[in-house]
Amino acid sequence: MANHDLSFTPDLDPDSISSDVIGFNGILVSTQIPVRADGSLELGDITAQSECTLQALKVALERAGSSMDRVMHLTIYLTDMADRAAFNEVYKRFFAKPWPVRAAVGVAALAVDGMRVEVTAMAAKG
Repeated sequence: MANHDLSFTPDLDPDSISSDVIGFNGILVSTQIPVRADGSLELGDITAQSECTLQALKVALERAGSSMDRVMHLTIYLTDMADRAAFNEVYKRFFAKPWPVRAAVGVAALAVDGMRVEVTAMAAKG
């Protein structure tokens, strides 16, 4: 695929069929799941999964030349909207005012049984 105007940061997982981050005109997009630094999935409670997911986002953005304080938009996918308050408590440890624009979406299921949260972020590079 010849997309010379797009920059792809590959996923560290060699079996992944998704890039970790994609960039275009100084805007980065990334989707993250609750994956630990060693590549294993965190399938514990919503707090543990949220921490793992946002830490994975932080690492991916920093690897691509950005940071959490450059996030402009975040979409949060939750399999149980009752988990929103617990997610928000973790979220406040990773983000500060001015808060990114965000949306929380309830979904029936995510890619792996037991996965409760996934996020997609848009961030400015640099």
